[in-house]
Amino acid sequence: MRAFRGLSWLTLSSYLFSLPGTQAQGSSPSQWPLHDNGLNDVVQWDHYSFKVNGKRLFVFSGELHYWRIPVPEVWDDLLEKIKAAGFTAFAFYGNWAWHSANNQTLDFTTGAHNFERLLESAKRVGLYVIVRPGPYVNAEANAGGFPLWLTTGAYGELRDDDPRYTAAWGPYFSEFSAITSKHLVTNGGNAIVYQVENEYGQQWKDYNTVKKIPWESSANYMAALEESARANGIDVPLIHNDPNMNTKSWSEDFAPGAKGNVDVAGLDSYPSCWSCNLDECTGTNGEYVAYNVINYYDHFVEASPTQPSFFPEFQGGSYNPWGGPEGGCPSDIGADFANIFYRNLISQRVTAISLYMMYGGTNWGAFACPVVATSYDYSSPISENRKIDSKYYETKNLALFTRVAEDLTVTNRVGNSTAYATNSAVTTSELRNPDTNAAFYVTIHAYSPSSTKESFKLQVSTSIGNLTIPQRGGSIVLNGHQSKILVTDFRIGKRTLTYATAEVLTYALVDGNPVVVLWTGSGESAEFHIKGAHNGKVRSVGGAKATFHSDRTGVTTSIPSVAGMTVLEFDNKVKVIVADKPTAYLIWASNLSDDPFAPVDKSILVQGPYLVRDAASDGSTLALTGDVSKDTTIEVFASTHFKALTWNGKKVQATRTPYGSLKASIASFKGTISLPKLDSWKVHDSLPERLSNYDDSGVAWIEANHETTPNPTKPNTLPVLYVDDYGIHNSFHLFRGYFEGSATAVKLSVQGGLAFGWSAWLNGEFIGSYLGNSIVGVGNLTLPLTNATLHANGTNVLLVAQDNTGHDLRAAAVQPRGILSASLEGGASFTKWKIAGEVNGERTQIDPVRGPLSEGGLTAERLGWHLPGFDDSAWNSSSPSTGFAGAGISFYRTVVPLDVPTGVDASFAFVLNAPASQKIRVQLFVNGYQYARFNPLVGNERRFPVPPGILNYAGDNTIGLSVWSQGTEQAKVDISLETEYAVESSWSSRFDSEKLRPGWTEERLNYD
Repeated sequence: MRAFRGLSWLTLSSYLFSLPGTQAQGSSPSQWPLHDNGLNDVVQWDHYSFKVNGKRLFVFSGELHYWRIPVPEVWDDLLEKIKAAGFTAFAFYGNWAWHSANNQTLDFTTGAHNFERLLESAKRVGLYVIVRPGPYVNAEANAGGFPLWLTTGAYGELRDDDPRYTAAWGPYFSEFSAITSKHLVTNGGNAIVYQVENEYGQQWKDYNTVKKIPWESSANYMAALEESARANGIDVPLIHNDPNMNTKSWSEDFAPGAKGNVDVAGLDSYPSCWSCNLDECTGTNGEYVAYNVINYYDHFVEASPTQPSFFPEFQGGSYNPWGGPEGGCPSDIGADFANIFYRNLISQRVTAISLYMMYGGTNWGAFACPVVATSYDYSSPISENRKIDSKYYETKNLALFTRVAEDLTVTNRVGNSTAYATNSAVTTSELRNPDTNAAFYVTIHAYSPSSTKESFKLQVSTSIGNLTIPQRGGSIVLNGHQSKILVTDFRIGKRTLTYATAEVLTYALVDGNPVVVLWTGSGESAEFHIKGAHNGKVRSVGGAKATFHSDRTGVTTSIPSVAGMTVLEFDNKVKVIVADKPTAYLIWASNLSDDPFAPVDKSILVQGPYLVRDAASDGSTLALTGDVSKDTTIEVFASTHFKALTWNGKKVQATRTPYGSLKASIASFKGTISLPKLDSWKVHDSLPERLSNYDDSGVAWIEANHETTPNPTKPNTLPVLYVDDYGIHNSFHLFRGYFEGSATAVKLSVQGGLAFGWSAWLNGEFIGSYLGNSIVGVGNLTLPLTNATLHANGTNVLLVAQDNTGHDLRAAAVQPRGILSASLEGGASFTKWKIAGEVNGERTQIDPVRGPLSEGGLTAERLGWHLPGFDDSAWNSSSPSTGFAGAGISFYRTVVPLDVPTGVDASFAFVLNAPASQKIRVQLFVNGYQYARFNPLVGNERRFPVPPGILNYAGDNTIGLSVWSQGTEQAKVDISLETEYAVESSWSSRFDSEKLRPGWTEERLNYD
């Protein structure tokens, strides 16, 4: 829209409402149908938003994956942080592979396989839940969450109506649905919607024709999933998430009555690239431009106009692929990203957002797929080590606002123009509630990637007239990568904030009277108008001065430079807190109920701590819980009914301020946590299989004798040497090939996913390695045998050790892992092959707690050297920092104590270091869990946090390190344990977790 210089604001406002398309934009709720799923009206929806039990909900949600953090106690910590950030919901993927070791087994009860514990925590904390079971979830997980027994090709192409695939997913999906049904909001739980499949935009062969042409197999598949969900008790709305705006699948609005349609269709988007490797940032969003916002508004108008504009996934961060930068994404995915992009969604009338990820965690064990290694930090607001920082706080400040901005759940977009601001470098979207006439003005740089500092005044329409704000001097500022949502006629209980040039953070009703928090950048001006007031006064000066201007409609307050926190009171019993950004980051709105809506009359406001987790009433005592990173003064705005405060169960000396708040001092953790030095190790050879006299007749070894394979990729030589065809799948595999007589070379083609590698030995002598590549998943080499000793008149044994980095995603999940072809040059041929992988493969699990993806086929893993309780007293002493010379695999083991005090939340990380030139592959095991894959030649990640529960915070820890040298040089790696943070906390990271760390048993001796 062109700028309208010289027009009066009344004329401009009239023009904006006459724009093409504004009949729909300016409509009222009664013009839009209110939908339900025909089963009940507990969860409803319309053009504007979701309703739960008759009340409109702004869904601000964030994703976490219980299977990436296999410690149920830690789920509590994460959900409390999500709730504290103002979110009304969280989302989670299921993982079929985590629950199904084979196609006869499902485990929903052992340890962290019991995801009901997560749903129960959601109820306790007070968060609604978006449940996303799959069967396929993608998630940069091994095979996208498909169980690896499904990847052989025997079940068809997957993700269609092939009866073999249908029979496979049926038990998992049915059981997952039945378990979830007990926790639906319709049954007294908190799950409000249920997603069918994931990013499955395959409804149409062609949707551009007048008669849309569907993919019948896809429609049948979706319909079957929906029927299964309903048959197993899911009576909340079924949802789906299109992978981009180009598919327009499964929306009842787009194709009424089409088979497979869901109740509410949503959209996924990653506008700032899904990968920390910016070289990958092409394709869906075009050429990468940081902070470049995308138009979604038109898509929702076309694809789902009678449904809420809904993002089941919107970018919370980006994964870090093999070869990505150390530590993850660049700075353009941090707090400023959260500020701009999430507000931009609101400017486009989005009222349901789920961030992917809110907490990423770790691809421990064999969860990783080839595109991403161990870390799944995802640049999330809550870091992999569970720490919160500026991105979390920036997200919190918006989420808290959306939680109390009831009028935001019903708005029309009545304008989007540079004409609102006095500076043409600023664009404004006006959202207006047709029932209350409250408005939300979302301001952003006209060129969103711009980082300039822009000052301006804003033309707004309010109940007291058309105004240009601020009226009394000063300006609104967009400082760098920044957006602001400014309100008019914002309801605060029975009172009204007519306008504000600072953003609303939150508000609470304290003893029936509103306390509203405004925030802006340090040193910026702020102006606001309290309707119906006659006078106001400053009660607490945080370094800012204020002036008051009364008129017949109320009082305008001007603060020329905001610093710290200023408290102002007005004669109509409105209290306003004005804070700068650093102060506002540490303002919390805890609730005295477990209602996800967090009713404002049960909210209390707290400023000061690193984190406030919860608030509860204990008679006349207000009990607060949270975390403290440094000695802090807290200020609490709560009912005068409360005479005393406790912090984390301890009474604190509180004083009442003249304006009614309570102040107290709380202390941080002053102790020390002594970390062990990792300098006392035992070592043992972990590759005896390379030796020609090694006995591979035991149960760990499977004879590879298949002459055919169901896999669509056929091998170039026989027998079939695809590991999945033999019921073994994970991480590390060994192949022993036998031949008689002489040969001059061996020609191998091995497939293992991006960044994988392999090495080969003949009769115990090293002949070569494929070192790996972050963008190549097949390694082809012809290795001369001239450096090895051949038994010209006897049997020769070739050993190939392969590092499998996981299965690919989507249709490529069936791409085989193992040897594609193996042939000898010089006359001989292979006569026999044997393969070893993880203990028992698809047979009865030897370790159900850690699950089917927890370990691979390394000798140390098969024999349980990585487990607590194994006796290594007969081993030699050495250190991984000393290392060894020559190609091979050595396993280092140490046991170290850790003693973390109760009442402390602490996080620790193992740091691995070796020169980038080192031809090594390292796996870190902590109490039996694989928590790092360190490959300095291919990847850059060196810091690997391990969560409490996996790491024993109250006793001994078994640390294992496998070091695989792929060359003849000295192989060594330095390792240390470092503190990430330690805070005084109501959530203690020291808890009884022994059940998660089962120890070594003699049964392991059978698998040598």
